[in-house]
Amino acid sequence: MKPGIIIVFFFLSVTRFSFSQDTTKIISPLSPPGNDSIIEIDIKPVVIFPPVHHGSKREMIRYDRLVYNVKKVYPYARLAGQKLLEYKNVLDTIPDEKSRKNYMKKAEKELETQFGDQIRDLTYSQGKILIKLIYRETSNSSYEIVKDLRGGFKAFIWQTLAVIFGYNLKTTYDPNEEDQAIERIIIMIDAGAI
Repeated sequence: MKPGIIIVFFFLSVTRFSFSQDTTKIISPLSPPGNDSIIEIDIKPVVIFPPVHHGSKREMIRYDRLVYNVKKVYPYARLAGQKLLEYKNVLDTIPDEKSRKNYMKKAEKELETQFGDQIRDLTYSQGKILIKLIYRETSNSSYEIVKDLRGGFKAFIWQTLAVIFGYNLKTTYDPNEEDQAIERIIIMIDAGAI
């Protein structure tokens, strides 16, 4: 008899005498309620990027600086998105224009006292990145946000001041083209990779 047939015969005879199920029930903290045996666990999606290859040491330093700048301003952009949503919800409940203006002046003063010094300490590059990330978080440019909340004249004044200092409040965010490196860094921050 061939050795392969003997092994197959052995496994067939062993399975005949083995039990197919155990009658004891194992209770685990992960066991779902009832008799269901499927455990459902939510897992964050994992994004894997190929390593960044820099052509020169200068490019590596520039990328490292971009990572540092994005990590510094990204929390402010997320906070801006949350605050904007909060303010819009409150403004929707305020019936008259005078009360809305008073509410926005009060909110502006609170933000100024809480974050004014930190925002003023940002570098030029960090300010430009913050304007882009605010667009990313809110789907509106900083100009449109000021125009909606404080009026067209205030938006014009702030845009004029921004242009004098080299900024543009009408800047948008394009994760597929111009801002691809920033988007990659943000995804890595959200995933906890950097």
